[in-house]
Amino acid sequence: MKKIKLYIATSLNGYIAKPDHSVDWLHEIPVPEGEDYGYVEFYDSCSVTLQGNNTYKFILNSGHDFPYTTTKNYVFTRNEKLESNQDVTFVSDNHIEVVKTLKQEEGKDIWLIGGAQINGLLFDHGLVDEIWIHIMPIVLENGIKLTESLSNDVSLDLMSSKSYSSGVVEMKYKVRKINN
Repeated sequence: MKKIKLYIATSLNGYIAKPDHSVDWLHEIPVPEGEDYGYVEFYDSCSVTLQGNNTYKFILNSGHDFPYTTTKNYVFTRNEKLESNQDVTFVSDNHIEVVKTLKQEEGKDIWLIGGAQINGLLFDHGLVDEIWIHIMPIVLENGIKLTESLSNDVSLDLMSSKSYSSGVVEMKYKVRKINN
């Protein structure tokens, strides 16, 4: 069975984006030469991505080409009128059943890109297996939290941690259980 892994960066105070969904603040953090914070290795371990429609729209409006061309990509939305294209498959209903089916398929793991709504939904249904989180050395005034409206607490077991010269701290967690 495939694992769903949330690979994400947050500010020190837990925001994944500014209120307008921008992540320009990530560019303020110096990246040591030759360092990618494990991104290439992580991306190569996944054959599927999951993301919310707000995250997808932000990526499309970033001015760059769609970055996930070697994976099968699913965008979760409530808008039933969106049509799938060469880059993404839109999922407007039965979100949880679709994710359960994807986990059962053969292949590499699944990258949960985010945002907060889909993160919370998949945590609430016990579908996230691991969290690879990068805490960035910045405190944002406000923004979008890692998850939106969790129904339960989620217990984690630390698998590893690593600090970088830039001040970034990487932590990898295994999701233990959901506490009702």
